[in-house]
Amino acid sequence: MSHDSVRSGVLVVDKGRGTTSFDVVAIVRRRLGVRRIGHAGTLDPDATGVLPILVGEATKLTPYLVDQDKEYLATVRFGLTTDTHDVSGRVLSETPVGDLARAPLEEACRTFVGRIKQIPPMYSAIHHEGRRLYELARAGIEVERAPREVIVRSIRVETLVGSRATLQIVCGKGTYVRALAADIGAALGCGGAVESLIRCRVGPFDLEEAVSWSELTTGRSELWSRVRPAEAALAGWLSVRLDGQSVAIFTNGQPADVVPAVTAGRGFVRVHAAAGPLIGVGELTTGGSKVRPVRILHADCPGTRVLPA
Repeated sequence: MSHDSVRSGVLVVDKGRGTTSFDVVAIVRRRLGVRRIGHAGTLDPDATGVLPILVGEATKLTPYLVDQDKEYLATVRFGLTTDTHDVSGRVLSETPVGDLARAPLEEACRTFVGRIKQIPPMYSAIHHEGRRLYELARAGIEVERAPREVIVRSIRVETLVGSRATLQIVCGKGTYVRALAADIGAALGCGGAVESLIRCRVGPFDLEEAVSWSELTTGRSELWSRVRPAEAALAGWLSVRLDGQSVAIFTNGQPADVVPAVTAGRGFVRVHAAAGPLIGVGELTTGGSKVRPVRILHADCPGTRVLPA
């Protein structure tokens, strides 16, 4: 029996500079010998840091992991604007700024905390009439982009030396840190471009537990031992456990009884068999006494009859 039919989980990788997120997926697919595999949140090629790779049945949890907050360390050079919003792009303007004062920088950062509207950069993977924006940008074509609402939880100035600042940014899904840096620079009146970008955390996964880039690419270690259980992607979620009969009902696509009822009464929960394995994502109904199947996982429960999720 292949690994693909019985193994699933999450491998947290510290992506190296100069490689794409899809390159990482290809390396992990080859190393693990698994067909079904994907990542939770694209990182720019020049960015490094946390890239969760979901394996096997765990790929069904991708939207729930992508929805969780992310944390970045962005080093921004102020006084510079480029077409990509980072220092690798074509320079559009340069403004001497000298030693930037902390107070106006912190004030500018505060204006971008909360629910904000952000125009996606042309150098992004968003589709426009069947083509990626970055493909159009490389062809010299610029198209109008509608602003998107994103959530920025916090921006903290970690260091400030001359015209360079390192910002700790915690934000929700869909936030473009490069565009955020450019907007902060615009608010200061001098422009700004990202010099380096590290993603420190995605949801519950941080750099401390990530497989290093050298470990991943040299192939000297057994990678399956570093794969976390699928439920790690939903750490912090409320969980319910079902007995044998209720497991059969749930995995056949019907609401199952929750005994005892969950006092929270509503919302998404992790659903486990009584013996422990995660069998899916459910939604509490009827005051927490039943759980409705939303997404069913079955690779770790051989022989279980399931409906497609």
